[in-house]
Amino acid sequence: MIVDQSDWGHINVTGADRMRFMQGMCTANVEALSQGEWTRAAILNAKGRVMSIIEIAHRGDHLVLLCEPGLTQKTVELLERYAIMDEVVFEAIERLAVHRVWDSPASVWDAPPIFEPPQEPVASAEQVEIRRVEAGLPRYGADVSEDNFPFESPLGRYIDYEKGCYIGQEPISRVHFRGKPNKALRGLLVTGAGSIEPGTQVSHAERDDAGTVTSSVNSPTFGPIALAYLHRTVFDAGNQVTVAGRQATVVELPFSE
Repeated sequence: MIVDQSDWGHINVTGADRMRFMQGMCTANVEALSQGEWTRAAILNAKGRVMSIIEIAHRGDHLVLLCEPGLTQKTVELLERYAIMDEVVFEAIERLAVHRVWDSPASVWDAPPIFEPPQEPVASAEQVEIRRVEAGLPRYGADVSEDNFPFESPLGRYIDYEKGCYIGQEPISRVHFRGKPNKALRGLLVTGAGSIEPGTQVSHAERDDAGTVTSSVNSPTFGPIALAYLHRTVFDAGNQVTVAGRQATVVELPFSE
């Protein structure tokens, strides 16, 4: 599956302090990137809540940040707010040729950005959304927002607990060393037909308020599936829950056959 991300948000980051500045702004270890490498990361507020989800590509003399189209202006404003004495410049690029190859749900997490126009027909918006949910890749405003910590979703894999200080590090480290979070984003394999409306409550035999659906699609491979935040008492894989009167099985993300 070829995914065209040319209409995503693209921000060029230049200046002598670009690596050090971004290192202190996000959860990932930016300074560990070599030219040609990339990573995902979250930008947090001081309380450790997610303000933006970005992808950072090391392009030699500059960094390219990729984000969902609706996050571009917010991300630039967040960065500029903290760039007081730093030699760093942010430039939003209206359109940049970039695509990815999402051959499987798992590949969504590892597929690098390819900075050139796609040479083959690209997937439709519906196909991309299905693959995104199959992968468990959070969409900002749907599956992740300013109400969430990054470790509550698969974004947790992009938290470097060994790197130096960054905004929001203290509350993130506190919860990490304390143990399990109170809730987590999980997959649901739903019985019956049709997707589930986001916002639908999830219940469990021992807990009525077990969670809430955030995204749902009809997958050609898995059937009706959903992403949902589930309480720590029910979010283990294999648990049976009820959503919209239908039975569902909790699964780890990404979905797999």
